[in-house]
Amino acid sequence: MTVVTSIAKTAQSGKYLTFLLGQQEYGLEILSVYQVNSTAGLARDPKAPPFIRGVINQYGLDVPVADLRPRLGLHPVEDGAKTSIIVVKIPHQVAEVTLGLVVDEVVEVVSLGEKQIQTAAPGPHAGADAPGVLGTGRLGARKITLLDAEMLLTDEELAALSRMDQVAPAGRRTTGGTR
Repeated sequence: MTVVTSIAKTAQSGKYLTFLLGQQEYGLEILSVYQVNSTAGLARDPKAPPFIRGVINQYGLDVPVADLRPRLGLHPVEDGAKTSIIVVKIPHQVAEVTLGLVVDEVVEVVSLGEKQIQTAAPGPHAGADAPGVLGTGRLGARKITLLDAEMLLTDEELAALSRMDQVAPAGRRTTGGTR
């Protein structure tokens, strides 16, 4: 039996990388984003856990890539010309996991203040039980569902990624690029 302990997190004011899944706009705190890539080079890995769509090679390191659509209760779609992979760093135990997230399109980096963020459930667009939803950001007429990269995967899934030998000690970069 797995015991899950969680600390309730809420969206904070700051910068968010926004992206689309279908018509819904989402955002990840910019500090969790490592880089953005195209899906070119995305390859299947027979050793990867079932929730991993494939891997990309970044500077000699195979980075697992998960599709966000099923995680958020959305139907899968074919990749389009604007489909991208957002690479995030997720703290896990004494290390950090590098993970790519497939999205339909990266939009932009936005700044959200406290008054623009609502921590209530974002509504049906993300699904009532969607993991990692922190709240909703409002920017003019735009409604942005804010996600926590750390909560998109379960502890078991993070442990499975750790076994793929792609985890580095906390604070050490395992891929190139800048935040």
